[in-house]
Amino acid sequence: MFLRNTWYVAAWSAEIGRALTPLTLLGENIVFYRTEDGEPAALEDACPHRKLPLSMGNLRGDTIECGYHGLTFDCSGACVLAPTQGQIPGSARVRSYPVADKWGLLWIWMGDAALADEDEIFEVPNFDNPTWGKTGGDAITIDCNYLWVTDNLLDPSHVAWVHVSSFGGAGTEDVPLETDILSDGIIVWRWMLDRPPPPYYAKLVKFDGNADRKQHYEVRFPSIAINKSIYTPAGQGGPDADLPDDTYIMISYNFMTPIDEDRTRYHWFQHRNTDPDDAAISKMVADGARMAFEEDRQILTAVHQGMATKTSPNLNLGLDAGAMRFRRMLDRRIEEEQNRAAAE
Repeated sequence: MFLRNTWYVAAWSAEIGRALTPLTLLGENIVFYRTEDGEPAALEDACPHRKLPLSMGNLRGDTIECGYHGLTFDCSGACVLAPTQGQIPGSARVRSYPVADKWGLLWIWMGDAALADEDEIFEVPNFDNPTWGKTGGDAITIDCNYLWVTDNLLDPSHVAWVHVSSFGGAGTEDVPLETDILSDGIIVWRWMLDRPPPPYYAKLVKFDGNADRKQHYEVRFPSIAINKSIYTPAGQGGPDADLPDDTYIMISYNFMTPIDEDRTRYHWFQHRNTDPDDAAISKMVADGARMAFEEDRQILTAVHQGMATKTSPNLNLGLDAGAMRFRRMLDRRIEEEQNRAAAE
């Protein structure tokens, strides 16, 4: 089950152009393209005649011509031409999805189109701040349910074992976690004081010696994760500290979109409060993130298979509390959405 009255990332904006591009999202086959004015469009990828994918047809101006018998559909999903007969069948239309470009990503609303509001697309603070640097972004497909990915992104503890050479580091496994409950998600966090920065960050922080480090793992509905790593010189961090000027902040924005129950499309980019024009640092950050997320992919693919074929009960650990709370909150939101749809 998926939450539908919400915005999901469909692709990087640059990936969608004038070519007909088929994607499967939340188990639905959708064809994407841009109009001659550059506006994005998304339609059900199935002609209503014999369900041939429209993505196998032709783009004619701003309309799609089916490759079987030429039924032609505009951006609203209405059939505007039926060349094999004089009259267009009244039921000849396909579903149209609201789409929007923001933050270099193409977003899609998978629920009731009348409820779509672009102002509700997730906000990225400092995105256009010229003093912040960011990576160009990347994406992978993981053969697992999207909630295994959100579980992972609410679990700071796993870095000590999965990301030993990158995000891990001494002491990440033995500090208790705090949990904050939001109206639309969960934050799991902790400060680790007077520890060496892990290898990935040791090259990036702007001070020498040990650091006070905050791990901030946050997931918002439907499946957007914000991971913040905050570093100060040792003795200058902590929950109640006024962070000094040389504080280093790295934020990873992660967008998980279910392809179906067994596959997830995962988009991300990193944002940092330093070195806005340093291409070498951006490449190092991007390469490090890709390496770490490939490590996650290997683990999560195996977790999905293991849980799907388990022959004995699994258990939860204390570190799973935030992830399990998020799942329960999301389940309630999905149930409420389905109940409203049934009542209507």
